[in-house]
Amino acid sequence: MPIALDNLRVGRKYQLVNMGEVRQVEIIARLRGANFKVKDLDTLEFYTIEELLQWGIGKDYDIDEIYR
Repeated sequence: MPIALDNLRVGRKYQLVNMGEVRQVEIIARLRGANFKVKDLDTLEFYTIEELLQWGIGKDYDIDEIYR
């Protein structure tokens, strides 16, 4: 069961799976509501959660904390 976006915490790392894409991200800042600024740990680019989910949530959607 995926974590609700409201339960994400700044400074923690998460793995996001959506529509076949797997991304490992770190939450940098909470912007407004359930939107966050995130840093992709593979490419070091910055995104918002809204940008990553703008095309909808697929059947494979999952977000879990990385404990490493």
